[in-house]
Amino acid sequence: MSDIGSGDEGVSSQKYGQGMDAGGNNFDSGQQPQEQELATKMLQIQSKRFYLDVKQNRRGRFIKVAEIGADGRRSQIFLAMSTAAEFRDHLSAFSDFYSSLGPPNPDNVPDDGKLKSEMMLKDNRRYYLDLKENSRGRFLRVSQTITRGGPRSQVALPAQGMIEFRDALTDLLDDFGTDDGGFKGELPEGRHLRVDNKNFYFDIGQNNRGIYMKVSEVVPSLQVKSNFRTAITVPEKCWTRFRDILADYCDKMNRAHSDSADHHQGGSGAGGAGAAGGAAGPRAGSAQPARDAEPFASGSRI
Repeated sequence: MSDIGSGDEGVSSQKYGQGMDAGGNNFDSGQQPQEQELATKMLQIQSKRFYLDVKQNRRGRFIKVAEIGADGRRSQIFLAMSTAAEFRDHLSAFSDFYSSLGPPNPDNVPDDGKLKSEMMLKDNRRYYLDLKENSRGRFLRVSQTITRGGPRSQVALPAQGMIEFRDALTDLLDDFGTDDGGFKGELPEGRHLRVDNKNFYFDIGQNNRGIYMKVSEVVPSLQVKSNFRTAITVPEKCWTRFRDILADYCDKMNRAHSDSADHHQGGSGAGGAGAAGGAAGPRAGSAQPARDAEPFASGSRI
């Protein structure tokens, strides 16, 4: 469920005062939404409003948490249903820890302001939970990041509202469960193919977007000690088409090799006769076939 909120969110996002989804796509153009909103809850905690929306798209169910500040600024994070359940449990632990703290003491605050921290991991997303304290009070900052780069998003929940937020989240999980959806079976094992000095690895994986095949090519490098690796990722939904295209090329190349073999066999006698007749080579001005012609653009790598 990585990129769980990247699909269309339809008109429901207009309650936040914007007609856009998390990726900035405008839905005022009349295009059909690809996401369905199943339920929503709104919490008013101090000067902030928080919306908890249960949504569903082709990748499964998830919860979008949107924070609207007093100045109208909006920030949001996305949680898989299983991650939301884990977050709910962390909220209980953070609330207990917060209750055990005494009054704020500016002389006893860590340099980074963090009083307690936890981390959650779901597929290619990391969530950092930090209970912090500053001059305005104590709050829980929830940051969402995507591994291997990507934007960071975060919401800040006043510490006094953690129990109310947890209870609202619990209600939604009780109604819709903690199942993210998607494939639950066992994926095939990876395969390896060696051709000359190249190694090809076929690995089947699954993320928020579904099942995919990663084909990696590993070639020994003469310039550096490590090997040179490239990879492509093929979604499961196009495996059949990918196979058909590859099979079509195999058939065409088999016919081409067969025709080439027949041509050489049929031309060997004529070539011998030409040599016997003293023909030293092609006549001036006759067309010659291009040699080593590449069907790919220059700079393409095989």
